[in-house]
Amino acid sequence: QVQLVESGGGLVQAGGSLRLSCVASGRTFSNHAMGWFRQAPGKEREFVAVISWSGSSTSYADSVKGRFTISRDNPKNTVYLQMNSLKPEDTAVYYCAAPKRVYKYTSDPYEYDYWGQGTQVTVSS
Repeated sequence: QVQLVESGGGLVQAGGSLRLSCVASGRTFSNHAMGWFRQAPGKEREFVAVISWSGSSTSYADSVKGRFTISRDNPKNTVYLQMNSLKPEDTAVYYCAAPKRVYKYTSDPYEYDYWGQGTQVTVSS
């Protein structure tokens, strides 16, 4: 059974930093892109960042570009999201996800098949 488990969320003041982790189990994702998405109350789930299977390519939403960094450690089956200069508008539940199709590199949440349970990030002003 495939599981993605996020951790690292919490409450932080504006301007602070958090590092999210997502550990995958049940299969290896070393040949799969991995993505981070977020959903704020009353809003749709939105793309945050994606990293290719090798880690050589990354893409970010404009709203987080220059502040967030996605990375991965394939031997540990883990993907990370380093979040710096956090803003109150970054408050949301953050999810990691993976598409079933190998090498699929996309920011479209509908292309992702496996999802974690989410971790809450709250940024106070």
